[in-house]
Amino acid sequence: MAEITKVNGRPVVDYMARDYDSFLRAMREQIPTKLPEWKEFESEADFGNVLLQLFAHMGDILSYYQDRIANESFLGTAQTRRSIIHHLRLIGYRLSTAAPASTELTLLVPHTVNATITIHKGDAFATKSQKDKPSVRFEYTQEEPLVILPSDFSSYAADPTLKAFSPIPVEEGRLIRQEPIGVSDGTPNQTFPLAQPKLILRSLGAGPRVNKDILLLSELGGVIEEWTAQETLAFSREGQKDYLIEIDEDDRATIIFGDGAFGAIPTTGSMLTVTYRVGGGEQGNVAKESIQTIVDAPQLALLAAKISNKDQSATGGSERESIEHAVLHAPNVFRSLRRAVTAEDFKNLALNFPGVGKVRAEATSWNIVTLYVAPTGGGGDVSDVLEANLLAYFEDKRPISTIIAIENVAYVPVYITAQIGVEPYYSDASIIEQVRTHAGSLLDFKHVDFGKTLYLSKFFEAIEAIPGVQFVNITEFRRQSDPVGTSDATGRLLFEPHELPAIPSEPGDADYASGLKVVVE
Repeated sequence: MAEITKVNGRPVVDYMARDYDSFLRAMREQIPTKLPEWKEFESEADFGNVLLQLFAHMGDILSYYQDRIANESFLGTAQTRRSIIHHLRLIGYRLSTAAPASTELTLLVPHTVNATITIHKGDAFATKSQKDKPSVRFEYTQEEPLVILPSDFSSYAADPTLKAFSPIPVEEGRLIRQEPIGVSDGTPNQTFPLAQPKLILRSLGAGPRVNKDILLLSELGGVIEEWTAQETLAFSREGQKDYLIEIDEDDRATIIFGDGAFGAIPTTGSMLTVTYRVGGGEQGNVAKESIQTIVDAPQLALLAAKISNKDQSATGGSERESIEHAVLHAPNVFRSLRRAVTAEDFKNLALNFPGVGKVRAEATSWNIVTLYVAPTGGGGDVSDVLEANLLAYFEDKRPISTIIAIENVAYVPVYITAQIGVEPYYSDASIIEQVRTHAGSLLDFKHVDFGKTLYLSKFFEAIEAIPGVQFVNITEFRRQSDPVGTSDATGRLLFEPHELPAIPSEPGDADYASGLKVVVE
């Protein structure tokens, strides 16, 4: 009989009785009844026993495939990304692609420069490459060029020979310009794969968007036409220039056109080109002052300009949506029908937007919904790029009279000091690292939530469970605003609804960099 077990925390259908040993045992149990004259069936030299073993082996293989088919047939037990993609497609849910990190740059030029400077879409900057860490590319992604007049610059206090301009919004990733994907042959449902994987795709449809993640053009006889990406072609009329984008389990995207009844067919002989961006991922969440290289902006290089993200780190970079997140989150998005009415709808839809790590929605007025947003990775504020794209994403999902306000989360550093005793024959350094890893993980961004209480007992439990720890005494357990070196008498730290506990990150808090300070007694 089939049983539901858990593998890596996920339910899996497992036919416990259907394996080689059970098949062989079941067939041997039938021999006394079916063939009583066969007495040597357990002998390895008996040819009949060889046949039984072959049948058991074949049954074991068939059972394996039955298990796989049974598992992949249900959303709750499917193990492969391909199956999850196909299941969620039935309810109109698309797994999110990797999201690019974003930040703002400060431009420095010699004080003698009096020319007008223009930053174009695709102008690129990067972090410095290291031996074990390649450089990360950032680009200006706005459709409209950024024109910087001489009067827009201000004096730069750190170096009187330079003047500064900010901000220049940039996003991690690379722009692929007008990639030819093929020529239309006039048949229905044509498909064209994109050459580069890891397409950045955040919102689809004809509504307003700050950045066009993808631009598809067809050209025939000098006539250029723009096509619109849609979530589905079910509502596209005959002749409407719409298309689909499907992204497979390997992050490769395919363009799909309509059949003439639902979405137009590109005219026979028309050349199809696509402009899109690739990238995204947590590697884009770089620290302050790490973007210092001008990669592809010759107009700046000629002026001996310098660039830096000196005021803020890059935030919002996230990996593609995991299977676990999709299985948990997709039903909530489906129930909202992709329309934001209640605060819970706004929260669920915002969590579906790439780059949003955590969000709290609050109706602050009869027609104002405030979203407290923590970008993926935690510890950073919402960039202007992420805010603008998130507002554009909600444009066709909110009631027409509803105004959406985006606010930053209040990160509250938590200071914890633990005195521990280490058992003999255990390495102090190893135990300290384990304590920081296990207890510090309780303050990790993915484990905290808005307004949740932090309990001192949880840190005791995490530390005492580590082999080699003889005893533990927590002498400091406080919020940043509490007196230094104190410990909350109630054994708990309370937070406001818009606050998130965080690991201290100030330059002077190096001892708390892993979440807590550890002292060996």
